[in-house]
Amino acid sequence: MPLLARSVLTPLHIDVRRGAVADLAAILSDGRISAGGDVAVVVGPGQGERIAELIRPSLRSADVFTVAGGTLDAADDLGAKLRTRSYDAVVGIGGGKTIDVAKYAATRRGLPMVSVATALANDGIASPVASLITEGLKGSYGVHIPIAVIVDLDSVEAGPERHNRAGIGDVVSNISALADWDLARQVRGERVDGLAASLARAGAEAVLNHPGDMSDDAFVTVLAEALISSGLAMAIEGTSRPCSGGCHEIMHAIDALFPGTASHGELAGLGALFCTYLRGDERRFAEMAACLTRHGLPRLPAEVELTDDQFVEAVQFAPATRPDRYTILEHLTMSSTETRERLADYAGALRDHIG
Repeated sequence: MPLLARSVLTPLHIDVRRGAVADLAAILSDGRISAGGDVAVVVGPGQGERIAELIRPSLRSADVFTVAGGTLDAADDLGAKLRTRSYDAVVGIGGGKTIDVAKYAATRRGLPMVSVATALANDGIASPVASLITEGLKGSYGVHIPIAVIVDLDSVEAGPERHNRAGIGDVVSNISALADWDLARQVRGERVDGLAASLARAGAEAVLNHPGDMSDDAFVTVLAEALISSGLAMAIEGTSRPCSGGCHEIMHAIDALFPGTASHGELAGLGALFCTYLRGDERRFAEMAACLTRHGLPRLPAEVELTDDQFVEAVQFAPATRPDRYTILEHLTMSSTETRERLADYAGALRDHIG
């Protein structure tokens, strides 16, 4: 993927709590974001539209745009609309697809962007990456990190639980991504940024070891903060390296070969568990398997409606999705037969750990 805009700047405002959107109008009127409320509010179908209506009376000069699909075309179309008048900032309200479209369009217009997340499906809520679909394939585009990040736990709670649980898989996959990064350091001399790695690891460890679930505000807050930390880690490093390794190569391969099977976070968690097994790290494998099991996330190909043969095909294709990355997959260079054998062993090890 292209190099991102390297930055050590953190957002001006991060707010994770119940009722956070009630203060959105005041946050937007912060002179560092918008002097007069001239903002473009970007929403997806659903909760975003409801929240936009709540803040509309306080932002009379705001324009509301509805986007859908999470495509590069949708982002370019939004960018064209942003050129019709002068805006101080762009506000993306919704799930990952809506926020990614808003981030991309705002970056191309050189405007600051405020992220208002109504779901916790992946780390895109605060990352310098926009995942957009073009010609049927999902690509990653470097963008500026949001100038402010707001997560309203009431809005998150109102969304589909499976969608929110997927964020757990994305955060936990940091453990595997960081192990791949260290492997690249050992084998190829790749530089590892300690601060970026620490941010990515701290959030993953917090989620991995927290006893709560999505019904627990304390756990959901930790999850939201971990997703934001992942975004900041990527901004510091200037690439997605701290949060993306073989786990995400497998996820992107499945998306390309067998679209529509499962969400980003679900596939990242599955890919991370498989890569951790390949790495031979029994302690981490046990911890991650227990976490994904506890939260009802997929651990086997069949749980994302893939056959073993399809999963093997995806693992074989995975390195091609990120040619610049060195991960456990590139390190082992397994044949199809070897991958199939390791997958069978992996399934057996998983049964031993979870019964």
